[in-house]
Amino acid sequence: MNQPPLLQTTALSGGYGKITVFRDLNLDLHPGNVLAILGPNGSGKTTLMMTLAGLIPRLAGDVTLQGKTLPSGKPSIANRSGIVLIPDNRELFTTLTVQENIEIPRLPGHTTAIDDMLELFPALKKRLKIKAGSLSGGEQQMLAMACGLVQHPKVLLIDEMSMGLAPIIVETLMPIVRQVADGTQATVVLVEQHVGLALEVADEALVMVHGQVALQGPAQQFRNDPTQLEAAYLGDTPT
Repeated sequence: MNQPPLLQTTALSGGYGKITVFRDLNLDLHPGNVLAILGPNGSGKTTLMMTLAGLIPRLAGDVTLQGKTLPSGKPSIANRSGIVLIPDNRELFTTLTVQENIEIPRLPGHTTAIDDMLELFPALKKRLKIKAGSLSGGEQQMLAMACGLVQHPKVLLIDEMSMGLAPIIVETLMPIVRQVADGTQATVVLVEQHVGLALEVADEALVMVHGQVALQGPAQQFRNDPTQLEAAYLGDTPT
């Protein structure tokens, strides 16, 4: 018996005011799966993530989590329902310590220990009493991910994890995405410019170009035949 989707979007369109940034997006995302959203700058990827998180009202369509349609533009409801966004700017409390940053987003009744986060991100062990603003870029990204994971997300949205980071740091962090999906059965949606690394951990991938899906399918398919991705980025229809 097929497992029902955890998160679905139906004819989802998003943007700002009268400006449509992406349109008619249909997704079926299952527990434990990683979706890599790829595409050139300005294709609507971040706007999509903000729409899924309820930070901006959707212009059309529905977002459904575990069979329940979420209200539009209600980030607190989306978050309480289990959707957690790690934005590209990380949004840390830079004047607070690493430990304080991890403790703040912990939900009432959840018992996730800081030790659990330190197992995933051992580089933070010696930095617990350091202010977040003093961390390196890689350490800040680890902290941002820890802050998201202590919320027990059902859907984890990670927008440009590699922003401003050296490739060697990204290579260290990317397998953790796969580990989180496998270990928690959360659905992970990953917006990423490091295409090869994203495809290594993803189950599915889609390419957005000019606000529309230009290509979608199994990540392994695009690992095996990158010419399809190249054509999609260039706006050609893959054959």
